[in-house]
Amino acid sequence: MAAPPPGPAPDDPGSDDRRPAAGTSEPAGATGASDGGWLGPADTMPPWIPRAMVWFFGGVVVLLVGSWLLGRLRDLLITLLIALFVSFALEPAVNVLARRGWRRGTATALVFTLFVLATAVFVFAIGKLVFDEVNNLIDNAPGYIEDAEGWINDTFDTDVTSDDLSQQLSDPNGPVRSFVSQAASNAVGLSFSAVGAIFRLFTVALFVFYLVADGPRFRRVVCSFLRPDRQRVVLDTWEIAIAKTGGYIYSRGLLAIISGLFHWAAFEIIGVPYAIALAVFVGITSQFIPVVGTYLAAALPTLIALANDPVDALWVVAFATLYQQVENYLFAPHITARTMALHPAVAFGSVIAGAGLIGPIGALLALPAGAVLQAIGSTYIERHEVVDTYMTTVQEPRPGLVGRARAAWRRRSGRTAS
Repeated sequence: MAAPPPGPAPDDPGSDDRRPAAGTSEPAGATGASDGGWLGPADTMPPWIPRAMVWFFGGVVVLLVGSWLLGRLRDLLITLLIALFVSFALEPAVNVLARRGWRRGTATALVFTLFVLATAVFVFAIGKLVFDEVNNLIDNAPGYIEDAEGWINDTFDTDVTSDDLSQQLSDPNGPVRSFVSQAASNAVGLSFSAVGAIFRLFTVALFVFYLVADGPRFRRVVCSFLRPDRQRVVLDTWEIAIAKTGGYIYSRGLLAIISGLFHWAAFEIIGVPYAIALAVFVGITSQFIPVVGTYLAAALPTLIALANDPVDALWVVAFATLYQQVENYLFAPHITARTMALHPAVAFGSVIAGAGLIGPIGALLALPAGAVLQAIGSTYIERHEVVDTYMTTVQEPRPGLVGRARAAWRRRSGRTAS
């Protein structure tokens, strides 16, 4: 009987202990395990990994460069944003004049001049109010000091005299002298800041003029880079932005003029000082600052009237409350019927978001931006029927005093006509 062939020695390097036993199959995936599995051979890198690394590090570089550019060009971008929204506000009036045969350049110059004059009137009125109040404070400073001296001595049982205060004011090492010296050292910086602000205003004016005067040509250039279907979307969005921004600004401006005229007449009758300046402040503040603008507008004339006569302050509060009701139920519905009405919560949130993004300029631009976004959303976002449940039932508000008076007048007029 022949002997079986000798097998490999246990320590033979050619032996393969991983070979499956007879009658068994090799595990799935064992074939590719020796050559790297799904990543390919163990000694080579898949071709997609270098491309992914290039894309990743390239994206990081682009983000860093973009962040650096935004930081450097922030002032220019804010200037362009201001000019864009101001052009949206002015273009409806320019379009009306252009349809009547005016040249766009001449119409733009006229509308822009009126806008600058209105802004200058507001700034002059507020500046005059502040200047007069400061002069009044300086003129009455001795009397205020004597009153404060008497109140402090009577209340705290002290012996403070005006001579002590004068000595503190004239002390070269005192806090007042230190404050004056520091203010004088910052005068150069303030001068440069003023020059920069004037330069920015002229930059905004230049961009606004060309965006409005060459508006059609500029839109043709933008649309030339887009397909016809995209051009239609861009032009519709642009038209919505112009219509809603212009409508919002003009409606608020008209309400501000009406409010200013009524408050000016009331302040003159009551005898409140600085009636014209306060009326301009009330009109602008109550219309262009959402939610709290009405209260801020009434607070300043109330305080000034209170300093003059407490009874005058009561009359100012009563008139401001009465006029707010008349405006809400009589003027505002007719003036804002064709413009975008922002919910107070949306308006307030827009102002906070704008201030958080780009500061006070963002707070001023938040209202027209919110109106534009709301109009675009209502145009392009599909809405559906709402299920009627107790959670979606909206109770109609009861009409106020002015609303009830209008309803009674209409019923009486109907009976008279019949």
